[in-house]
Amino acid sequence: MKSKWMALMISTIMVLFLSATVIAKDKVTVYTSLETDETVKYLEVARKDLPDLDIDIIRLSTGELGARMLAEKDNPQADCIWGWAVTNMEQFIPLGMLEPYKPKGVEKLEKRFVHPKNYYVGIDMYIAAFCVNKKVLQEKGLPMPKGWNDLLDPKFKGLLAMPNPAASGTGFLQVASILQMYGAKEGREDGWEFLKKLDKNMGQYIKSGSRPAKMTASGEFAIGASFDFVVGELKKQGFPVEFVFPIEGAGYEVEANALLKGAKNPKAAKKFLDWAVSANAMKAYSDFKLGVTLPGIPTRPDMPKLSEIKLYPMDFAWQAKNRDAILKKWESLFLK
Repeated sequence: MKSKWMALMISTIMVLFLSATVIAKDKVTVYTSLETDETVKYLEVARKDLPDLDIDIIRLSTGELGARMLAEKDNPQADCIWGWAVTNMEQFIPLGMLEPYKPKGVEKLEKRFVHPKNYYVGIDMYIAAFCVNKKVLQEKGLPMPKGWNDLLDPKFKGLLAMPNPAASGTGFLQVASILQMYGAKEGREDGWEFLKKLDKNMGQYIKSGSRPAKMTASGEFAIGASFDFVVGELKKQGFPVEFVFPIEGAGYEVEANALLKGAKNPKAAKKFLDWAVSANAMKAYSDFKLGVTLPGIPTRPDMPKLSEIKLYPMDFAWQAKNRDAILKKWESLFLK
């Protein structure tokens, strides 16, 4: 009888142990600046592909996320970064905040999007675009703008919205592209003079890259400086909006992933980062993005073709080096 009870106890313990083994998951904390809509969709794929990972996502705007990670520099509260601007990544490398990691399958990506020392891996790009409310233009008898210079027309006074570059990566790439177009790399101040003229027509600076487009779609503004996929989503939902990519050249940013130095769960983080460059992940990104870094992945048929858009040749290293100075000057001029 005693042996039977002992066998039963051992069997029970084994069942409990095996159940705990099945249930137990490695946890990874991920910081991201990807838009909420796309993050939700990507996570559905990630959790299906990574059933053994407990993925905790913390989403903040580009600027807010950078400030948080700097504050946590000596005691990181996340394990990795997912979909954060390369310009910001470049700033973190000399601060010793990123750990080099070469995800599985990274050799399949376009080399120009992978840091030469594997500090980060680019996954997609987002492109600056105007969200234009055709109904508002028609009601006010305004012309369809073709580029930044058209927005200086006094007829647009108070009808423009733009992201605050100190809080929004989209806002920063727009300001950085204008400065580069007007010779800031060569020491010229023409870009700042242009931004001063643009400010005279600005209705509001907003701490979000997507909200200028959403507020424009609802009729609060005629034109919202935003980025490609947000305009595409609003158009898909039936709002009377249209894409306009500036004829001077549209600024763009590459979103990238990285392992944080001092990560408390590096094994789980690496597993997530491997998935984040996989074909399944890239297919999910392509539902929102005009371009992903894995060749051969088709993009959305309802979005403009990348080949049809004139991109401005952004200098990410210059942007990273000068980011703090640019934001300080922008805030002194336009946040009074």
